[in-house]
Amino acid sequence: MRNREQILKEEGGHFPGLTYTEAVLKPAFDEAKTSLLAPMMAINKAHLIMLKEQGLVNEEEAGQIASAIRGLDLEGLRQAEYTGEFEDLFFQVEHELLQAAGDIAGNLHLARSRNDMGIAIYRIVLREKLLVTLRGALALKSQLLAFAEEHADTVMIGYTHTQQAQPTTLAHYIMAMVDSLDRDIRRMQAAYANCNRSSMGSAALTTSGFAISRERMQELLGFDELVYNSYDAIGGADYVGEMMTAVQLAAINLGRSSQDFLLWCTQEFGVLRAADPYVQISSIMPQKRNPVSFEHMRALLSSCVGNTQTVLTMMHNTPFGDIVDTEDDMQPYAWKALGVLDRMYRLLSCVIGTMDVNKEVLRKRTEGSFATVTELADTLVRTDGLSFRNSHHIVSGVVKRAITSGMAANEITLDLVNEIALQVIGRKLSLTEEQLRLSLDPVHFVDIRTLPGGPAPSEIQRTIAKRQTSQQSQEQWLNAARGQVEGALAELDRTLAGWSGSL
Repeated sequence: MRNREQILKEEGGHFPGLTYTEAVLKPAFDEAKTSLLAPMMAINKAHLIMLKEQGLVNEEEAGQIASAIRGLDLEGLRQAEYTGEFEDLFFQVEHELLQAAGDIAGNLHLARSRNDMGIAIYRIVLREKLLVTLRGALALKSQLLAFAEEHADTVMIGYTHTQQAQPTTLAHYIMAMVDSLDRDIRRMQAAYANCNRSSMGSAALTTSGFAISRERMQELLGFDELVYNSYDAIGGADYVGEMMTAVQLAAINLGRSSQDFLLWCTQEFGVLRAADPYVQISSIMPQKRNPVSFEHMRALLSSCVGNTQTVLTMMHNTPFGDIVDTEDDMQPYAWKALGVLDRMYRLLSCVIGTMDVNKEVLRKRTEGSFATVTELADTLVRTDGLSFRNSHHIVSGVVKRAITSGMAANEITLDLVNEIALQVIGRKLSLTEEQLRLSLDPVHFVDIRTLPGGPAPSEIQRTIAKRQTSQQSQEQWLNAARGQVEGALAELDRTLAGWSGSL
């Protein structure tokens, strides 16, 4: 066992220790230079503009600092290795600004802290990554709507408890996916609203005695609102927790459908055929077309759930205040979760858009299936005024007898139905051959289910039109959010360019 002196000799006698550098500081620095440098510089620019507008730095000082900010070698910083000379990227950037502009650059830190600045940086990064993910979600939703429109009359068997349940259409299933995805999108939009709030001006914890403008910082950085309470601004972590909860649900929802699609690609189901770019062949079995795209989706969506759960677990039982638990170590898991979900949205959009469907297999499977007999029970209620329970007993008996006799559903005879009716209610039915035939026809089953949300092609088309309208609204929201952020950040550069160029 190493003693204290040996550990200090190997680790170094001053900050940062060798293992601390390797285990914590270097990974955090590498993440920061990749993901945090741009928003850090945006905050520097916005803070400088606000300080000048508030009269806390004069025009000459603002021009000097602006020139220093614009002159920073950002690409060099992105390529830099962690040396331990500076604790983190923030102090390295501050050092370079001081070298470029002199001591006056120190005033850039008036009335702010790494606390409010760090939270603002993370919110900027998360809102950007969430907007990218939402773009992927909307692209998938658009593809699903087009796919549903193509298959509004593709009759298939719907399943409950993994057993054949009732006839429906492929479009009906896909529209269930659309509505689930729509809820995911709305949850992510709500998470965006709570994320896109400014912590700036909270400083370390209690705001500042300097006459800064928190509202102006909000505007300059493209935030929608302030995190009003300054303690909440630096201590609250639910903005990322809410986002991860929404992402987790979205990944779980998409994973369930990916599992269905993978099953439907089997020869036994024979329903779907993924296009060549999304399958792999076996190294030994020439006949294999492995739909690995769905397998990767299923696995990666599970990894997305894992990353979101890591974020939520790291938040659990942390004190309410500025802490690294909810910052350097945790945020990369949130970024990775968002990135994986975006990639899976885009991948599924491509696979769905190029997939072949065996409509004939689906149709034939419904024709011989007992999935239609709910409508036979409903029909007996209509034709003979039976209670549904008695009708259910009759049809249940018919199904049992048919299965025992080796009949398919479309081979059930009126004589058989009447035979069972005599046993259950003591009389024959007024049901006709035509009514029996229609009640066992899967297309008829689907066509008459025109209630809101049902599978009838007319109802599916009506629903698709409504969802296309909501799609347009969501795309407009996304474009507006993107435009607000991009416009605000571009204005920062234009303002500083004018100041530094005037010197």
